[in-house]
Amino acid sequence: MDHFQIHAPTQIIFGKNTENEAGKWCKYYGAHKVLVHFGGHSAKKSGLLDRVCASLQDAGLEYVLLGGVVPNPQLSMVKKGVELCREENVDFILAVGGGSVIDSAKGIGYGLANPGDVWDYYAKKKEITACAPLGAVLTIAAAGSEMSNCSVITNEDGMLKRGLSTDYGYCKFAIMNPELTYTLPAYQTASGCTDIMVHTLERYFTAPTTHQLALIDGIAETLLRNVMRYAKIALKEPDNYDARAEIMWSGTLSHNETTGDRTFGDWSCHQLEHELSSMFGVAHGAGLAAVWG
Repeated sequence: MDHFQIHAPTQIIFGKNTENEAGKWCKYYGAHKVLVHFGGHSAKKSGLLDRVCASLQDAGLEYVLLGGVVPNPQLSMVKKGVELCREENVDFILAVGGGSVIDSAKGIGYGLANPGDVWDYYAKKKEITACAPLGAVLTIAAAGSEMSNCSVITNEDGMLKRGLSTDYGYCKFAIMNPELTYTLPAYQTASGCTDIMVHTLERYFTAPTTHQLALIDGIAETLLRNVMRYAKIALKEPDNYDARAEIMWSGTLSHNETTGDRTFGDWSCHQLEHELSSMFGVAHGAGLAAVWG
């Protein structure tokens, strides 16, 4: 058992109707004016966005909206968000969505808190020294961004997809209501479950000389079996709360260093898939399913 390091500072609020507490937790973590960052029409159509905004109002917080995040989130949206936050004096960013929205929110947080072009930090030309405070209301179980330090952004100029992992990139809190995943299409559910599994497999298949512990291997194996079991149930019964809850929590544990800290793993499959999804726009989990084999 060698030296290792784990840092998992995000507060988790898990369960039914927890999205109604978003305003309370933003205020708890010092927010005065919030950027509500989201993706497409589903957040509006489902009423989720209205509930989140109502909770912000109930907490006495001002807010501005920025939607339009696409899968494989883009640098142009990050820069748009940074500009809007500066114009509106935003001091807290709340992501309402899945990994793409949360990653985009992290990019905005980095752009707000660090000088110069935010892409320079993803391109590893400069080092991050801070991030604006972030929170998340999770709607897709997949990327694990709600409790990881990772953010992946695509630069449309050259279609370059790059990841950035720093200790500044953790959400202050993550609200996780499995009910919010009921309406996901089967394809997105399956892609998300694949992403969860590969996050674990990338860490699991490491050289025997590494410091992987038997306990960590056991956690990883149980997590994989759990996702395999409940993915099948969720695909047959989309509104099965227990199945959705098991998948959602597995997605968080798969990438918050529970199954191995940041030094674990190979990650070449993830790097290969980043190129595929940046070039062809495929869902990350679907690309991983092709590459991993």
